[in-house]
Amino acid sequence: MTGLILAVAAGGVAGTLLRFAAGNLIAAYWPRYFYAGTLAVNIVGCFLIGYLYGLFLVRPDVPVEVRSGLMVGFLGGLTTFSSFSLDTLRLLESSQMPLALSYVTLSVLGGLLATWAGLILTKL
Repeated sequence: MTGLILAVAAGGVAGTLLRFAAGNLIAAYWPRYFYAGTLAVNIVGCFLIGYLYGLFLVRPDVPVEVRSGLMVGFLGGLTTFSSFSLDTLRLLESSQMPLALSYVTLSVLGGLLATWAGLILTKL
């Protein structure tokens, strides 16, 4: 059990740091598009969770520590619904309704498509 907890914690640290770096990079170069960092990590995270899910279905021998460390820890730390919600609220508060709706649509549909694409990739 200790190994599982450490795997999830290590994955969470790595995912969180990557999300932090992506957000800072976007903000430094494109501050007007502050939400793009969250969008990018959420789409990439959805793709990766679809891919890993499919991979682990055909490779059940992968240790639970690896599966949980990647899916719960790393991807849980990388992707974030709370940041997505705050970004959307900030767009709405700044009277950018069309952009806010586009962001929500891209995030939800893009996330679903990326998860599906990741799963399909494992079947090729």
